Amino acid sequence: MRKIREILRLKWECQCSNHLIACSVGISSSTVSECLRRARMANLSWPLPAGYDDVQLEHLLYPPIPQRTAADQAEIDWALIQRELKRKGVTLMLLWQEYKQKYPKGIGYSRFCECYRAWCSQLDLWMRQTHKAGEKAFVDYSGLKVPIVVDPSTGEIREAEIFVMTLGASSFIFAEATMSQQLSDWIGSHVRAFEFFGGVPEIIVPDNLKSGISKTHRYEPDANPTYQDMASHYSVAIIPARVATPQDKAKVENAVLQVERQILARLRDRVFFSLYELNAAIRPLLNALNQRPFQKLVGSRQSQFDELEKSALKPLPTIRYRYAEWKKARAGADYHIELNHHYYSVPYSYAKKELDVRYTQNTVEVFYKGKRITSHIYNHQPHKHTTIKEHMPKRHQAYAEWTPERIVRWAEKIGPSTAQLLERVMASRAHPQQGFRACLGILRLGKSYGESRLESSCLRALTIGAHSYKSVESILKNGLDQSPICEASQTAIPESHEYVRGKNYFN
Repeated sequence: MRKIREILRLKWECQCSNHLIACSVGISSSTVSECLRRARMANLSWPLPAGYDDVQLEHLLYPPIPQRTAADQAEIDWALIQRELKRKGVTLMLLWQEYKQKYPKGIGYSRFCECYRAWCSQLDLWMRQTHKAGEKAFVDYSGLKVPIVVDPSTGEIREAEIFVMTLGASSFIFAEATMSQQLSDWIGSHVRAFEFFGGVPEIIVPDNLKSGISKTHRYEPDANPTYQDMASHYSVAIIPARVATPQDKAKVENAVLQVERQILARLRDRVFFSLYELNAAIRPLLNALNQRPFQKLVGSRQSQFDELEKSALKPLPTIRYRYAEWKKARAGADYHIELNHHYYSVPYSYAKKELDVRYTQNTVEVFYKGKRITSHIYNHQPHKHTTIKEHMPKRHQAYAEWTPERIVRWAEKIGPSTAQLLERVMASRAHPQQGFRACLGILRLGKSYGESRLESSCLRALTIGAHSYKSVESILKNGLDQSPICEASQTAIPESHEYVRGKNYFN
């Protein structure tokens, strides 16, 4: 009961200010002012007429608001209002203005909103959200899995995952089975879902699955680079749901529930031997689910999609997205990056810098701060190098032109001993290229000492088994190439000797 009588007494009998009355009665000053205004409008005076009780006084100053009858709002189709709200740019204010143009004596805006909210409260909780057509798609996996017999001979069974995507405005559902929730299956399901819808929404709302969100965060979650790459290809934004907040994706929570009840439950007694067979069984049941009439709304998911959402989706790009993975790699001092145990060159100016690598089954692309700096054909050979000559410094390019065959041909012009020694030098290394520097050094000695002396020194080096640049250089410096080769150095080790045990000793 309002304290009207006390307000009037304190004002007209005690001559208190509105502020003091508010403090005494425990209400705001504005409420005191409003009460006194209503009393003056009702021509009341103090003391009040005899026989006025508090209920009569309240009804006099605050008469009850007349309730609107059902006839006042009978012409409003609230289901149509809800469908119109799903269109872009449509608001309750706009719909009320259109309603008032048609019915000038109709209810006011506040009552209009109140009646709409009352109508919505009669629907299921999950249907109260209003989503604009073509704006959002919600994504999740079902908790139920479907067993597939992958090897009939052994009875080996693997459980298939069920991917579900639903559009916000029409609740139109896409569902399919995949062998895992790994990145390749996750991306592939998105691509097939967009093709099933025939268009792309503006926003994808996924759960915080590791394949989609590499780092969860309340305010700035990080999408997986491959997921972000796919989103860029389709010009769609990724806004993941908050962690442990199912109300952010209530639409797909209900879609998953419908898939489990209307599709997976009907397939519970069937035995599947391949993923293709399972998806072939899912598709007709999915179509039936989308065409199933709503219980409390007009139409079905299919009709809502055809009428509202299909035309609001963005068109598919002309080229289908090709799955690619991303990783970070740091170029070594040799300006090569490592990818799956193979090494690819980058321009030498990017040596020791962290780079982004995008790779598919056929190509490898390298980026630095979003700019592509090179690309290669994917090479499956481990521990090998793929090098582009233009990536090398000028001095390295000249060095790269040398091959074992070219070095031997050059050495043959000096003499057979020189060619044979260089072959021995390269053969003594794990890789011939590791002996290039020593071979070139030996060949340069011919400029200082002459080619004939170099040939003689190489012959002596072969005789004594000294297959190195330092040995040849020492022979030339000490003039040993001009001395006859000692016969003792040419004497072979006898096969039998009192200190040689022979191979039979170890049997």
